[in-house]
Amino acid sequence: MTTALITGSTAGIGAAFARRLAADGHDLVLVARDTDRLREQATELHDRHGIEAEVLTADLATDEGIEAVAARLGDRRNPVDLLVNNAGFGNKGRYLDVSMADELKMLKVHCEAVLRLTSAAAEAMRERGRGGVVNVASVAAFVPRGTYGASKAWVVQFTQGAAKDLAGSGVRLMALCPGFVRTEFHERAGMGTDNIPGWMWLDADKLVAAALADLARGKSVSIPDPRYKVLMGLVKVTPRALLGGVSSRTGRKYGPQ
Repeated sequence: MTTALITGSTAGIGAAFARRLAADGHDLVLVARDTDRLREQATELHDRHGIEAEVLTADLATDEGIEAVAARLGDRRNPVDLLVNNAGFGNKGRYLDVSMADELKMLKVHCEAVLRLTSAAAEAMRERGRGGVVNVASVAAFVPRGTYGASKAWVVQFTQGAAKDLAGSGVRLMALCPGFVRTEFHERAGMGTDNIPGWMWLDADKLVAAALADLARGKSVSIPDPRYKVLMGLVKVTPRALLGGVSSRTGRKYGPQ
């Protein structure tokens, strides 16, 4: 039996990963900021699937939180076989309307925490000759759209580069790039969703199933839905100047900044 550690596990994509991995028989380390929600989730998954679910309360916007999770990933006596770096959030507002403190907090969670946790996990996994890391990014990584998209672009580039460096080691790394998913993401950021077309929404459980299949295939980037694969194909052939204008208007209407 293997163990998976999931950050941001209590809602959305993280919760979907927890449900799927528990159903597949994996023990879990569940990471989030809310201890009560973590304990409730751990109990439910243990009772339903008979797996062990460890609770680790940590705020990845702080050094202390990152260090606590990194230490768990580096525990050779209780190894983690799969890391899912899912924790993240968006800021409501255009560039310069968002405080610098909030911008830096987002970079701490999206970039620094992902770097440090991936490194802690990958080092231990390389020693054992096996393991996997899924870093949750976004299709926003592929369009010029504000600091959120920029942070997710960093996740994609970092993951692809690290995957190449670790090729042949038995450690797989993959950036997961979903579109709009029905989660608490927009609500927490204070963003309305009524104007988002129905066809753009993805189901979190189906997304996770596709992501795990892509990881098993050895992909370093996963866009887990045909609709968004087509959209990202169009992005590649759209002139950058035109794409910037379109993505700016679309981002202000639908997504985080």
